[in-house]
Amino acid sequence: MPYRRTERVVRRLAAREQAILEAARALAVEHGMAAVQIAAVAKQAGIAAGTVYRYFPSKADLVAALIAALAAREIEAIRKAADAAPGPLSALAASIASFAARALASRKLAWAAIAEPVDADIDTLRLDFRQSLAAELETRIRTAIAGGHLPDQDARVSAPAVIGALTEGLIGPLAPTYDEPAAAREGVQLATLLALRALGVVDARARGLVVQVTLP
Repeated sequence: MPYRRTERVVRRLAAREQAILEAARALAVEHGMAAVQIAAVAKQAGIAAGTVYRYFPSKADLVAALIAALAAREIEAIRKAADAAPGPLSALAASIASFAARALASRKLAWAAIAEPVDADIDTLRLDFRQSLAAELETRIRTAIAGGHLPDQDARVSAPAVIGALTEGLIGPLAPTYDEPAAAREGVQLATLLALRALGVVDARARGLVVQVTLP
């Protein structure tokens, strides 16, 4: 008779896998994606390296799972912010501001997940994350265009361009640092305003949208 895992065993295995991913995330937060190594993650999680290998056979598998988890979390947050907005243009502004605020709040992790130079294998994995972000924003741009709130444009170009501008302007190597929460909030608002202007929102309307956005 084949062995069947009990519900308790399944929960325990899922909890261990989540603990490993949280340990990997903690290392990425502090030191970037290059620090996500099997031995380091095992030490962070307080388990043997062999245990990590049972869940993730290689570093690439671990990093892939971490990036997938981060992507799912960020996409969910962006959608939640946009869905709470009263209209298509407000939803677009909310999605941009949500991404910007969350990235700036944990800039090392965001940079590690999106653009930190590490190696080719990880760059390929992170491309999926960037594509997911661009696809979510593209949907919001298309909806705003369809409703007559934005000038006609190719959303396939606009969406990744906005993601790139926010990434470089807020968390890239040349981005300014913010020592105070108020300054960080202003940075997010300015980045959101820049994005809305680039998409064709007239200045007065763009400023009004930024003021209305509730930042996480």
